[in-house]
Amino acid sequence: MSKDYYSILGVDKSASQDEVKKAFRKLAHLHHPDKKSGDEAKFKELNEAYQVLGNVEKRKQYDQYGATFDQQGGFGGGMNWDDFMQGAKQGGFAGNSQGANFDFGDLNEIFGDIFGFGGGRRASRNSQAANQGRDIEVSLELTFEEAVFGVEKDVELYKEAECPDCSGTGGAQGATENQCPQCQGQGVVEEMTRSLFGMIRNQRVCPTCQGMGKTYSEKCKTCNGEGRFKQTKTVTVKIPAGVDSGQTIRLQGQGEAGSRGSQAGDLYLQIYVKDSSEFIRQGENIVSQEVINPAQATLGTKLDIKTIHGEVELKIPAGTQSSEAFRLRSKGVPRLNSGVHGDHLVEIIVEIPKKLSRQQKKLYQELLAN
Repeated sequence: MSKDYYSILGVDKSASQDEVKKAFRKLAHLHHPDKKSGDEAKFKELNEAYQVLGNVEKRKQYDQYGATFDQQGGFGGGMNWDDFMQGAKQGGFAGNSQGANFDFGDLNEIFGDIFGFGGGRRASRNSQAANQGRDIEVSLELTFEEAVFGVEKDVELYKEAECPDCSGTGGAQGATENQCPQCQGQGVVEEMTRSLFGMIRNQRVCPTCQGMGKTYSEKCKTCNGEGRFKQTKTVTVKIPAGVDSGQTIRLQGQGEAGSRGSQAGDLYLQIYVKDSSEFIRQGENIVSQEVINPAQATLGTKLDIKTIHGEVELKIPAGTQSSEAFRLRSKGVPRLNSGVHGDHLVEIIVEIPKKLSRQQKKLYQELLAN
């Protein structure tokens, strides 16, 4: 009875090649024999399924012929699990066995992710990551008005900054730039490590040049060849109008400087806006309250309303009820990076007097009688 390779990998028949690869990677990591949860039989079965579904042509044949598809041990061309292991020990993931035309490229990538070995591209990325400056995250407090209208702020940071004497290169002024003798300018060095599949060729960041591929005849004395050192820097930040609490502003390249001229990290500003004693912010809208007496609510009146954009006259119609709200359009907070403004909502509170004069009490009694 033929095996259901889709079921083995836990994917649908409509799954993309990328989804097949991701499913195999996850299950291979889980069932690898070297892990406590490992299952060698299951691991072999997963590999067999992936060698079919992970290959576009073989997958087409499998989908077409189903039970009559002969995978011959799961690796094609007469190659079985033992052949696979023997080939790995002899030549790593890079060759044929018994004349079989088998591509180990995907497995090299997948097992590299699982166990940490890989090629030049990964080493190059590691080199960049090792030298790149760290990101910085700071909290920035703004007043209500600063957040609404925007503001420029000076933020003082104690961080790794580019060395002014060597401009971040790490070499002393007048020093000769040379190709790194250990990595021959490649920025990475190779080493052989033993694994389940035999000896694996691995690449790592060159320890001599830290991945830069070059050295200098004399190090900069100010930064000791690092191209950076700790110092206090002031960064002027332009806060856009309409920013709110909980939002983050990213300033690219304003974090810590990278080693030896590498890319700097970023600065992240976590915004905190203080409350206002007069206004409540609700997104792009602003809410305020106005207190009127029963006579004003009954007969109607006009009020001068204070908004963030100045005073505005608001007409209160007769018969206004307590908690009724009126909208002053476009008198609210500007939407970020646009000319659109929210509204100002005025909530009316009808205040009932607790004490009445004799005349007021008489008038209310007359109203009650009528």
